[in-house]
Amino acid sequence: MDKIPMTAAGYTALENELRHCQQVERPRIIQQITEARSHGDLSENAEYHAAKESQSLNEGRIAELEDKLARAEVIDVSKLSGDTIKFGATVTLIDEDTEKKHVWQIVGEPEADAKNGRISIASPLARALVGKKKGSQVEVVTPGGAKAYEILEVIFR
Repeated sequence: MDKIPMTAAGYTALENELRHCQQVERPRIIQQITEARSHGDLSENAEYHAAKESQSLNEGRIAELEDKLARAEVIDVSKLSGDTIKFGATVTLIDEDTEKKHVWQIVGEPEADAKNGRISIASPLARALVGKKKGSQVEVVTPGGAKAYEILEVIFR
């Protein structure tokens, strides 16, 4: 059973989602099933089948969240330091072609969210960055082609 590294914030987000699935979604779906059953013949009852499908998806998500939380290895990023990039680091890069700055925090797979500046430790960019220091150049092969970056800053917050 492999441990899943994640930040405390990522762990809390998964806990909150689990609580929502168990305490809000589960009772709501049970109510939908109860209402649909009251409509009679279940074999041709689309509402009943849709509610059962929702129940199946919700229970699957609950099981997935419970598994991730059970295997979580919470890493307190505020206690990390140094100038070498590792899990939890927030890295400022400059694209050497476009001169555009990017800021990424390297996090665990379950909490990765590129739109919000969090990339998975398993992503090609994070794998290329780990072990590097401020001032280093790094090349990454992305789905859009090869990219070259310079590391401007490495912080832990």
